[in-house]
Amino acid sequence: MAGDLTLITGATGHIGFRALRYALAQGYTVRAAVRSEAKAKTLKSHPLLKNISSSQLSFITVPDFQAMGAFDEAVKGVKYIIHLASPIPFRDGADPKDQHKHFVEPAIEGTVNLLESAKKAGTVKRVVITSSLVCNVPVEVQFGMTESDETYTAESRITSPSEPYANAFFAYIASKVEALAAAEEWVEKNKSSINFDVIHVHPAYTIGRDDLAITSEAVNEGTNSTMLSTVLGDHAPYGKTSNTVHVDDAARVHVFALDPHVAGNQSFLTVSGGRKGTVWEDSLEIAKKHFPDAVADGTLPVNGTAPTVKNFVDASKTEKTFGFEFKSYEEQVVSVVGHYVELKQKGL
Repeated sequence: MAGDLTLITGATGHIGFRALRYALAQGYTVRAAVRSEAKAKTLKSHPLLKNISSSQLSFITVPDFQAMGAFDEAVKGVKYIIHLASPIPFRDGADPKDQHKHFVEPAIEGTVNLLESAKKAGTVKRVVITSSLVCNVPVEVQFGMTESDETYTAESRITSPSEPYANAFFAYIASKVEALAAAEEWVEKNKSSINFDVIHVHPAYTIGRDDLAITSEAVNEGTNSTMLSTVLGDHAPYGKTSNTVHVDDAARVHVFALDPHVAGNQSFLTVSGGRKGTVWEDSLEIAKKHFPDAVADGTLPVNGTAPTVKNFVDASKTEKTFGFEFKSYEEQVVSVVGHYVELKQKGL
């Protein structure tokens, strides 16, 4: 409801910053939990937030999400929580020997600590947690090691990869799978003593303009790089799963899920394209169509390769619940490539 105090973690992330802006646009009063004052300063000074009053947007520093009671102060008086913060392999490097400690433990402990603090506060009515599509599609299917005609839904669950992890992305998958399991187990265990419910949002590869990226190099980072690198001429060493979502859609589902008319204690996939999904190399023709001048002058080489690993995901439940259709892969590509070209033209 408009004006209700909402705690958001992870607002300096790709989906997080967009979710923060959506929440503010919908009239929520937001308290953003950040790990340092420097991160708060980054958000406060952003041009897209310059007209937001301190009465609608405030910040609280939570240096260690894994500390017992870390969120006790942050959740005081809060009605809703959107928990987006979690280590990601595109940004957070880790020595292979430390991947469990770096990815898995913070994801689990940060989530459970937040739920414990919400329980203590007594004012919270709903917690929305960012999960991931990696929790719904088996690893061997995601990486094309096994073909499957099965259709995966928000209710599908997989077994967590075990140590030693093959790489940081496998550790990330483990972090999301185990954090989701821990949260669902926590809710089941505490359901008779809490006054709130939990919704999990499972985004696919999230593609779309990142307004925190202020250089063309920064645009080609994170999940956006999985698409943009192909347009820029890179050759992917392995196939990528055929599931993407526009950052706008991933973000607004997090905010729309706060609506009390949406039943709690369930999961929602955010994946575009229906059963067909995404074909990664379609980005080449899309870039040629929308940015012919940048292609002609060599800004966009449009000669990369990116094999698509097909798997079938049904996110229609999300579209029906929230009353909108996911933006197309073409819109995702135009959003990111347009941002890249814009910054290149400025010499940034």
